Amino acid sequence: MQVVAIIVCLAVTVVAVALFARAAAEIVGVVRLGQPAVGRTDQPAVRTTTMLAETLGHTRMLQWTLVGAVHWVVFIGFGFLFFTLVTAYGQLFDPEFALPVIGHWVVFEWVTELLAWTMLASIATLFAIRVAGRPSAGGRRTRFFGSTMWQGYFVEAVIAGVGLCIVTLRGLEYALGQLEGESWATALHFPLTAWLGSAFGGLSLGALESAIIVVATVKILVSMAWAIVLGLNATMGVAWHRFTAWPNIWFKRRADGGTALGGLQPIMVAGAPIDFENIEELDEDAPLGVGKVEDFSWKGLLDFSTCTECGRCQSQCPAWNTEKPLSPKLLITALRDHAYAKAPYLQAAEADRAALPAEVTAQADRPLIGDEQAYGVIDPDVLWSCTSCGACVQQCPVDIEHVDHIMDMRRHQVLVESNFPAQLNQLFKGLENKGNPWNMAPSARMDWAKDLGFEVKQVGVDVDDLGEVDWLFWVGCAGAYEDRAKKTTRAVAELLHIAGVDFAVLGDGETCSGDPARRAGNEFVFQMLAMQNAEVLTEAKATKVVATCAHCFNTLKNEYGQLGVELEVVHHTQLLNRLVRDKRLTPLAPVDGANGSGGRTITYHDPCFIGRHNQVYAPPRELLSIIPDTEFAEMPRNSERSFCCGAGGAQMWMEEKIGERINANRTAEAVATGADQIAVACPFCRVMLSDGLTAQQAAGQARDEVEVLDVAQLLLAAVRRDEASAG
Repeated sequence: MQVVAIIVCLAVTVVAVALFARAAAEIVGVVRLGQPAVGRTDQPAVRTTTMLAETLGHTRMLQWTLVGAVHWVVFIGFGFLFFTLVTAYGQLFDPEFALPVIGHWVVFEWVTELLAWTMLASIATLFAIRVAGRPSAGGRRTRFFGSTMWQGYFVEAVIAGVGLCIVTLRGLEYALGQLEGESWATALHFPLTAWLGSAFGGLSLGALESAIIVVATVKILVSMAWAIVLGLNATMGVAWHRFTAWPNIWFKRRADGGTALGGLQPIMVAGAPIDFENIEELDEDAPLGVGKVEDFSWKGLLDFSTCTECGRCQSQCPAWNTEKPLSPKLLITALRDHAYAKAPYLQAAEADRAALPAEVTAQADRPLIGDEQAYGVIDPDVLWSCTSCGACVQQCPVDIEHVDHIMDMRRHQVLVESNFPAQLNQLFKGLENKGNPWNMAPSARMDWAKDLGFEVKQVGVDVDDLGEVDWLFWVGCAGAYEDRAKKTTRAVAELLHIAGVDFAVLGDGETCSGDPARRAGNEFVFQMLAMQNAEVLTEAKATKVVATCAHCFNTLKNEYGQLGVELEVVHHTQLLNRLVRDKRLTPLAPVDGANGSGGRTITYHDPCFIGRHNQVYAPPRELLSIIPDTEFAEMPRNSERSFCCGAGGAQMWMEEKIGERINANRTAEAVATGADQIAVACPFCRVMLSDGLTAQQAAGQARDEVEVLDVAQLLLAAVRRDEASAG
């Protein structure tokens, strides 16, 4: 029996290692098909620290506390208990085998047993979570919808099998040592398995040795079965992420550990950003965006290979949660499967491609974007449902950059295919001709300041440049033209005036920041607008900017640096919070609940582009907390897990035709808090939630007294009471 066990285990091991190595080579080969990725190797020490924090420390996994904790135990146990696999090979030849030096070291034995038992408990927890969240139990909304469930069950079964073999072997080792009178065969060395070993106490020496060989064989075969299945499934991310997550995190966009949110990357060709000022010099065959799977960077292909199919991104996606076809997880897995199916064609010499199997050649001309009839990899409705809110990126435990990939595919559809939702035509027309998405006259940009009661300085009219004032107030298109947003603009201007802040605006010298064009995939229009603004900002000597629009804030702060314009950009809630702290603004309580404003309850909606994209969570909440005679009611989905209003990603100018309206979903959550006022900090959010509230009030689902207001308006009402008191 011993000889047979040795032969079988060694033969299976050779096959497993060979298949595993072949699959690893396949993954590397697919990743190498991608285009160059710039800026992925800077700050190696910082990147290494980030990688260790996210892997060994599980910092991103622990966003879901229970799952993160038990996964950490499995992760650590799976690695540390490799030593028990080595021991099992030795026990095939000698049942009394122990690792040299550490084999009977009490510390090693305690850690081994503790990890084995806790790993079993943890894998049972993960299995229960997977069963509870299976699609057949939770339907489409479960995060495991669309995941390859057998792979998850298989991996969990392997880990459970390995854990059971470890504790059984430990019990048998204890019984064998007791029988032979070994000094190490005491409860001290077997703290958690001595009781199990006692159950084997009646067995003979030969029976114990045979049992050890059998269990060691089972342990080896179970472990090698895992390696074989991985070797036959290079796209099995639920298992391969144990190896691919390390480089994927190390090569993430931001070395400091931040997510791939905030600014979008420019269009890259041959590893360098396109020079739009000399666009005529660009090779006419150069890819603009991503039109084929091989147009993705190698980091994109590594992203696809690393997806664990855990579904965290899917569970948080506003599009998926309102019955739209976009699932960030399914988008990534579809791109992964296509990349691996097409790889043999791309790797083959041109002369050899005709001889490839039909299922491979069928992938060669398959459109990346196309509906079912066109046999497309990604349906257009999937591509254009994204709000670019970043919930998927923020949640991903292995740092997949979903939003970047979606925007790159949009760029190709707009710039090369001219294939995009018809509603965007008006957006592009307004941006190109009038410099704003509302297609309004530039001369009307200062209309918001009429009858303010104080002068609003304008660069080129009242001041020569911004060196004469403290701040540039970037009004934005919504703040200048949209009626509800104008109220926010006026409120911020008045608060700055009351606080004695010297500021100026660009007036008709300001044009759209370009955010809607860039998120809609029209990089040409974005560059046109951004270069125009960059020239104005440079001539005006801008250094410090305050913006009320979350999208302008993000673009100026994170993307204008790509054009050589470096600015200190703050959101208006940040600056106003500083002014309150410095006692330059003092809110007071209403007198006897005047104007019905006493005893209010306020809830706050986090705009995606100041929240997830820029980590601004505290300032608006601090402002709301100091407004007297109010109570703050937090929505269930808030801060990092806030739900999108539905306007980002150029959705503000597209009609939702599929599923529930995102703004309706979010408004219902806000109304359910019982708040009298829904506070926002972005003009897009205000439009979306106001429209949602109006619809709910018309349907009798919300009180007529509920209103949507910007944080600045709420603060101004309280500060005006102080002004009146002083008067």
